[in-house]
Amino acid sequence: MYGLVNKAIEELVVTNFGEDKWELIKKKAGVEVDVFVSNEAYPDDMTYDLVGAASEVLGASASTILIALGEHWILQTAANSYGSMMKAGGASLKEFLINLPNFHTRVQMIYPKLQPPRFECSDIGESSMHLHYFTHRSGLADFVVGLVHGLGKLYSTPATAKVLTTKADGADHDVFEVSWTTVA
Repeated sequence: MYGLVNKAIEELVVTNFGEDKWELIKKKAGVEVDVFVSNEAYPDDMTYDLVGAASEVLGASASTILIALGEHWILQTAANSYGSMMKAGGASLKEFLINLPNFHTRVQMIYPKLQPPRFECSDIGESSMHLHYFTHRSGLADFVVGLVHGLGKLYSTPATAKVLTTKADGADHDVFEVSWTTVA
């Protein structure tokens, strides 16, 4: 994964728990990198090890860490790194999710070696849809749940993502039922 992901984990931890906890997490994960370079690729295992170590050090499940990271990714990392692309994604949560495949195409122009996930929407209704998540990586369904929560906050549209099927259970991709409430 690109360094931007590991930087996001660092920012999440340092902002909420302090620099000392981050150093402890890096040590427990066996990560000796002082500064993550956003557009440099790092082994996926490093990212998974950081999440696992954060879970242990902070006393929270990996699921909780990944959901928090997904929210942080949308509200901080993506907002700061892809601000104009985020705004161009749509005027509403629903519109953004429908346009999500185009978003990753644009991000690939910035990170040419990126192997982004692929998203598709189906069963689109007034306040819900099915979000299909295709990736070669495993164990990131909770991150997607956090992304949806973060997008809901970004669009002032409370949103939830319920896992319907997962790769972990043998499916070829994850499917989420995304629901939202429009706030007047």
